[in-house]
Amino acid sequence: MLDSTKKLYGSAIVLVCLVSSAFAEEIGSVDTAFVFLGANHKIVIEAFDDPKVPGVSCHLSRAKTGGVKGTFGIAEDTSDASIACRQTGIITLPQEIQSKKSDGERVFRESTSLLFKHMQVVRFYDVKRNTLIYLTYSDKLIDGSPKNSISTVQITNSIFEK
Repeated sequence: MLDSTKKLYGSAIVLVCLVSSAFAEEIGSVDTAFVFLGANHKIVIEAFDDPKVPGVSCHLSRAKTGGVKGTFGIAEDTSDASIACRQTGIITLPQEIQSKKSDGERVFRESTSLLFKHMQVVRFYDVKRNTLIYLTYSDKLIDGSPKNSISTVQITNSIFEK
């Protein structure tokens, strides 16, 4: 019975790790520190498209912990992250974004620890400047992190129209 519980728990961990990273495409990484056993510590660059605003793509850089725990996906990554978002096509904002009803809506989330810590990206709309703002931050069940980064996308469809 104990072995089947361990297998079930292990399967759940693998599933959580797979689901949490399904929304981003890894572009590349660089090693930042050598680790004797297991993977090196590194910075990973990932890309994702805003699911509700076609024409906006974001790139994230974030720290990824190595070592034995990092190799098996059970290490807690630091809260360091940076974001850059750009207009990559014509943008037509849905009404819920134009009306600011969806301000603060999560557009991306990735697990950075086994259970309780996530890196998130939320979107806001600045009507006066016709600009989308993307904020990345880390949350933790017990104590969140004030580390954050923003990127803005001024909507300028004329550069994509012919």
